[in-house]
Amino acid sequence: MRHFEPDVLGTLPTRSNVVSGALPSRYRALRERSRLEWWIDGGGDPFYLLQEFLVTHGLPVRDLGRIGDKSVTPAVGEVCGAAVFVSAAAGARVAGAPVGRPSPAPAVPDLVAVVYEAADRPVPEAPAGKAGTTPWRPGRWEPSWTPAQHAEAVRQVREAIGRGDVYQVNVVGHGSAAYLGDPLPALHRLAGLPGARYAGVLTGAGWAIGCASPETLVEVAGGRVTTRPIKGTRPATATGRRELLASPKERAEHVMIVDLERNDLARVARTGSVRVDELYAIRRWCDLWQAESVVSAVPADGLGLADLLRAVCPGGSVTGAPKLSALERIAALEPVGRGASMGGLGWVGPDRIDLGLTIRTAAVDADRVHVWAGGGITWGSDPDAEVAEAAAKAAPLRAALGIG
Repeated sequence: MRHFEPDVLGTLPTRSNVVSGALPSRYRALRERSRLEWWIDGGGDPFYLLQEFLVTHGLPVRDLGRIGDKSVTPAVGEVCGAAVFVSAAAGARVAGAPVGRPSPAPAVPDLVAVVYEAADRPVPEAPAGKAGTTPWRPGRWEPSWTPAQHAEAVRQVREAIGRGDVYQVNVVGHGSAAYLGDPLPALHRLAGLPGARYAGVLTGAGWAIGCASPETLVEVAGGRVTTRPIKGTRPATATGRRELLASPKERAEHVMIVDLERNDLARVARTGSVRVDELYAIRRWCDLWQAESVVSAVPADGLGLADLLRAVCPGGSVTGAPKLSALERIAALEPVGRGASMGGLGWVGPDRIDLGLTIRTAAVDADRVHVWAGGGITWGSDPDAEVAEAAAKAAPLRAALGIG
């Protein structure tokens, strides 16, 4: 675990953009006050460390019933919230599941909390990257597995489903490219992709994360805890929309994850309060249609942030069901760790918590830019179609980054 004060950050910018579409406009002028960074080999419970770190800065995360009690515009110099990132590996570790292979971007922490105070004017963003003013230039795209290897992983999941080991597994692939120059403009282009509910860039010493996620991992606001799982993808055409609405395979896959999310929330909810507010709504992200549901509950009395994250991480839509069995299969099949992808990224403030699931997310370290993409595998999955779907999800990210 590392606990930084702002003046010790390194090569990438010393100011991180806050990653949450729900961030109130009155907080746009921010100054970093303090940060916490933790890696998977650091020991301890990352969610408890996060909770207690935020408590020391006055955020009411030991009792989420207090979130939203009041809406106060902080004075200059007062804490107004924190940008938070938690990795899928951290969630798997806390859940007691295998964390998978090492991250291909080990410089990126598995837990980050950046506490901000209100400022009277925006803090300039420092130059980033290896070469200061050198233009961004990514190299050749290098996938961590071939399409044939990806398809074979899908077949192995189908065999596991046939044996009754699992019902669904989300299989994620990865690719990367070397680069020259400043990565931040490219990451900001990525964050500007249409349809992103969680759009922004989070940075640290020698690393950065760019996010354009449409999916809510967990939100606490208005006295309810909400998650919005996304499952089911088609091209954003009239035909694609009709196919997604009519597909028994996609609907069954989606409903299975909605049930998983209902069970996850029930662990930390007031008895009888879990409900499905919306089921299988079709939304657009870039050139894709995706199916989304909304599941919510009233938090149990005294629920803290650590217990909430233990219940929902890693997100069910990027694991599968049953969650622990799916995580075991993921650790055995995926060629590299999930790194910055498939975790949570967003904002924790006195009046709301809003964390997106880090799908449609890229990470940069000192040498390479990394992208992950995948999809849920069921008995009805076609291996070649699943490989194509993952490529379609990665394509807008690669285009925004300028990677051919």
